[in-house]
Amino acid sequence: MRSGCPIANTLDIVGDRWTLVVLRDLFTGKVKFSDFLTSPEGIATNVLTSRLQMMEASGLVEKTTYQQRPKRYAYSLTPKGRDLLPVLQTMCRWANKHVPGTWTPPDWFMSMKT
Repeated sequence: MRSGCPIANTLDIVGDRWTLVVLRDLFTGKVKFSDFLTSPEGIATNVLTSRLQMMEASGLVEKTTYQQRPKRYAYSLTPKGRDLLPVLQTMCRWANKHVPGTWTPPDWFMSMKT
């Protein structure tokens, strides 16, 4: 920890360019590596690999093997990861209010509970 500040410590976990986007995708049903690559933001494979590893190490996601050869994994949110849903919902509301041209998330996403 660089300090006791809760904001600084949260940003150390989710404050990079991609982690919240991957979390969004997990909340909307994406589970496989190839699923995340279809998102409109266009994350590079090496960056996605790095983010998923960091998210697993931070306890936000867990992976399970769904294929042995070649080895492939499915990713799911842990309770710790699911607890970030209200943060994502609040960010959506803020962007819809203050950033012109942002799309409005579906009602089912905005009404989801952790």
